[in-house]
Amino acid sequence: MDLNTLLETTVVGLGYELVDVEMSPRGRTIRVFIDAPAKETGIDVEDCAKVSNQLTRVFEVENFDFDRLEISSPGLDRVVKKAADFERFSGQEIQIKVRIPQGGRRNFQGELLGLKDGKVGLRLAKDDVELEFTNIEKARLVPRFD
Repeated sequence: MDLNTLLETTVVGLGYELVDVEMSPRGRTIRVFIDAPAKETGIDVEDCAKVSNQLTRVFEVENFDFDRLEISSPGLDRVVKKAADFERFSGQEIQIKVRIPQGGRRNFQGELLGLKDGKVGLRLAKDDVELEFTNIEKARLVPRFD
């Protein structure tokens, strides 16, 4: 079983959402970002400890070698990767970087309008744009401090 499948199965099985995974260049440090959409208060230390303990056991059983495992909440500027996330966070401010420039630009920031027919809608200061979902390299929410 590959690492992403192993992580997804374990994290979802514990009742959390797997947001993102980062690995150090040599694969010795694994950073796992989790969320609990049903929980109003977000991820806390107990959630991270629960996932960490379970993943440590799973890695031992699966004979997956690592030096350090870090579990964290996705933070206010969370990564937006999955198609469902582009719907879930509709109406929020987002930064998007595309692989292939569109209209001479690779970086966009505006209000997320959602995902429809494989295109992510974005309201910019002057107009609305549609970006191909498959062309998105990175997307992050922009935190609001009201």
